[in-house]
Amino acid sequence: MTFSSSGFWRRFICLLYEALILLAVIFIASFLFHLILRDTSAAYFQPLYRSYLLIVMGYYFVWFWTHGGQTLAMQTWKIRVVTNDGQKLSSRIAIIRYLLAVTGILCFGIGFLWALIDREHQYLHDRLAGTRLVKITT
Repeated sequence: MTFSSSGFWRRFICLLYEALILLAVIFIASFLFHLILRDTSAAYFQPLYRSYLLIVMGYYFVWFWTHGGQTLAMQTWKIRVVTNDGQKLSSRIAIIRYLLAVTGILCFGIGFLWALIDREHQYLHDRLAGTRLVKITT
């Protein structure tokens, strides 16, 4: 199996597909959260709920990135996340990548918009975490 650079549009479409899968994950996680904590008017509910969802999403991404380097959407679009030297991600690097991606999204999406001006069209969180998205060719 060889790797080549993953194109911008392939990654963008994969990102859209990832959002749909993540919506389903959030739906199930939210259902369970609301089933356990029924008092939505409590002052602690919103911060706890948001933190819970960030942790659930983080677990989803970190687990897939460290177990094969591909989420479900990445498997479909034949994209893998690897370190800059082509190795699989450690838990530490995967967590850093996730936290940087979340930060980039919260800063008006600058982490993803960065790919438009980057010379290799990498996302900002990939640049900072020392990772890259590659296309899998067989």
